[in-house]
Amino acid sequence: MSVATPEVASAWRAPYLRTTTGIVALTLLFAFEALAVATIMPRIADELDGLRWYPIAFAAPAAASVVALVVAGPAIDRHGPGPGLIVGLVIFCTGLIVCGLAPTMPVFVLGRLVHGLGAGVLGVGTYVVVAQAYPERLRAQTFAVLSAAWVLPALVGPVVAASVAGAVGWRWVFLGVPVLAVGAWLLVRTTPSTPGENQTREIRIGAALVAAAGVMIVTIGGQRLVAGWPALVLAGVVVVVLAGRRLLPPGSWSGRRGLPSVIGTKGLISIAYASAEVYVPLLLTLARGLTLAQAGWVLTTGAVTWSTGAWLAAHWRVLREEIVRVRLGCALIATGVGGFALVAVPTVPLVVPVISWGTAALGIGMATSTLSVLAMALAPAGGQGRTSSALQLNDSLAQSTALAVGSVLFAGLASRNPVGGATLLVAAAALVGVFSLVPAARLRP
Repeated sequence: MSVATPEVASAWRAPYLRTTTGIVALTLLFAFEALAVATIMPRIADELDGLRWYPIAFAAPAAASVVALVVAGPAIDRHGPGPGLIVGLVIFCTGLIVCGLAPTMPVFVLGRLVHGLGAGVLGVGTYVVVAQAYPERLRAQTFAVLSAAWVLPALVGPVVAASVAGAVGWRWVFLGVPVLAVGAWLLVRTTPSTPGENQTREIRIGAALVAAAGVMIVTIGGQRLVAGWPALVLAGVVVVVLAGRRLLPPGSWSGRRGLPSVIGTKGLISIAYASAEVYVPLLLTLARGLTLAQAGWVLTTGAVTWSTGAWLAAHWRVLREEIVRVRLGCALIATGVGGFALVAVPTVPLVVPVISWGTAALGIGMATSTLSVLAMALAPAGGQGRTSSALQLNDSLAQSTALAVGSVLFAGLASRNPVGGATLLVAAAALVGVFSLVPAARLRP
């Protein structure tokens, strides 16, 4: 008489515990670095006399990640995610060390480029680990866990970074993170890793470099620092579109049914959320008179509801149908972002835009985790790395280009009516959220 082996119902139990702990540690590391840098960047720009490099310091890692995502996808398919995580962690930490030791702002930006390369590799590796190491029934739960890993850094990251910068200098924010990475490395070095088969397709490094250059062109042009900047912005957008179409599965930007629509939907909700998020503190401080700390708590609230949305997607039986979860998430994003735009209307109680922003974050948490699971399920055999690469690559291209174009529009209104300009862009982001419902209806092959 045979005894059936009970199914493991949690990613936090054996045999998944070590792997879950490792990828959560990597996510915590990545999240803390991202939030810490955003907090101390003004001090860095001031000390290194590089204020004009300020936007480039943020665009550089995004551009570098485009190249990393294109190269890492096929490489991880060929060799498995284990080696990719180790290589990505080494490159990531090397970039942080260069930043921490940088004598000038150009060297600091170079460090940010290296850091972006490592972050791109880590992103692909983490997604493929989830696809290979966990059965399908646990993948949504695992992505929910990774979303939750952003909550703690959102609560303490800015405070810790500001405290360290004030006590011993901003450089130690960068130089201290690699020390924390040692613990993450000990956990992921034995991650289960299955190499793929028949990986003969070309790696389109040329198109990736062109797309990355396009992102930088749009960013630089968006700052209006050079003559003829409108033509520069337009040229950059054209370059991103032409190169991006070569890097993504056909139909990703036209709503082809199946995996292309999964990628397209995730890109649209990323644009909707990110394009609104950058103006949340500005509108709360200028339109409602909140302090930066108070506005920061609204963003933290969004991080908590994002995690809640991912948890509901994995555990709430009412939402067990994936297509329903994605469509509901898209609708919540559009409604929440649109509701937050009411922050500029003085007669609307402040609680309305605050709750609206939490609603938008709830929606993107629900939709993003589900789309990630769908993408891994629809990936061809041995092609999880390429699929993960395409999913994140589309997000990077879409977000960075949309933010740069938005900054051009905002710059034209900033001196006369910054609240009106920011509100207009938030309303446009809500409209993008509505458009995301179109490919969200075509997710099944």
